[in-house]
Amino acid sequence: MVTKYRIINDRDSGILKEPDKAKEQKDSFLEDPLAFKEYSFHKEEHYLIDKTVLTPEKEIFFNIYRMDRFNIFPVIEASKKQPSKIDSQLLNFAGDFVIKKSDIPLYHDYLLSLTELSDPSEEGKIKTIMIRENSKLIMKDLLDDPRSGKKIKESKIMVNNMVDCILQNRDAIYSMLSLKNYDYYTYTHSVNVAVLSVGLGVAIDLKRNDVEKLGTGALLHDIGKSAISHEILNKQGKLDSKEYLIMRNHVTEGEKILRTHKEVSEESFDAVLQHHEKLTGKGYPMKLQDGEIKLFGRITAIADCYDALTTRRPYKPAFTPFNALSIVAKETGNYDPELLGVFIKMLGKIK
Repeated sequence: MVTKYRIINDRDSGILKEPDKAKEQKDSFLEDPLAFKEYSFHKEEHYLIDKTVLTPEKEIFFNIYRMDRFNIFPVIEASKKQPSKIDSQLLNFAGDFVIKKSDIPLYHDYLLSLTELSDPSEEGKIKTIMIRENSKLIMKDLLDDPRSGKKIKESKIMVNNMVDCILQNRDAIYSMLSLKNYDYYTYTHSVNVAVLSVGLGVAIDLKRNDVEKLGTGALLHDIGKSAISHEILNKQGKLDSKEYLIMRNHVTEGEKILRTHKEVSEESFDAVLQHHEKLTGKGYPMKLQDGEIKLFGRITAIADCYDALTTRRPYKPAFTPFNALSIVAKETGNYDPELLGVFIKMLGKIK
């Protein structure tokens, strides 16, 4: 049976039914280009939200859906006229929770409402969540419109907030990282790589100004993917040789885009241009070796690889943090061993 990407409306007293397992034929799906194109289109028309920001019994004014493998299911129907409260049972469903892009302003208003807390002890936690979620929103906008000077300036402000937060509390990186369930989203990955890179920069005692430049480059390291087709970005399986070459171009495309923004410092380009370089010279696009790879490139390469390995996909499970770090460490010669040692120590509390 060929799996089609579609919205499933089955409900039972407001609680969704689990999909028919026979309809989760991922191999059939991969062989159906029309179904995949439809899936890719709808994925781009939705925005990933983090389940951890959904507070039970709190009212929301926008629809929420969940994407589980290649299907999308309504979870909550809500609007300004007919708000709904979040049921704690819904948060146990598998898959990613998404909203329509048109509802992003309402989601942003919801995030702002979370800051209205009566418990001061939660202030620090909410602050880190707001930095994370607002950074994702900015990166989503930037990937849709990479020439936006306004969004570049906003991204630098978010990095500045990120640096402040981690300098005040190094454990803040744990709250600032987004958990990924079933799919890859460039904007979420970009924020995670920025958080990890800033954390590592702070851990090795870089000057504050340098950490900001590192964080900016890390946040924008994949902006070149805005020039890659959604079909290639969203492909649920191994890229063929032609697709792989196209994907590799995101590095140089990113440089082209960022050269139009004077706000981006020259040092930040090291993270953008070198995050796929390997110390062995087997990376791309310039096949740099050893000392030819700058510090920001070395840091971002570790953060980028780790986050990719710990991201779950519809066609493969995520590696645990321990296993992901083990894999990176075993790639002898590819990554800076001293930086990797600090990185592993920094993530010691992640399970």
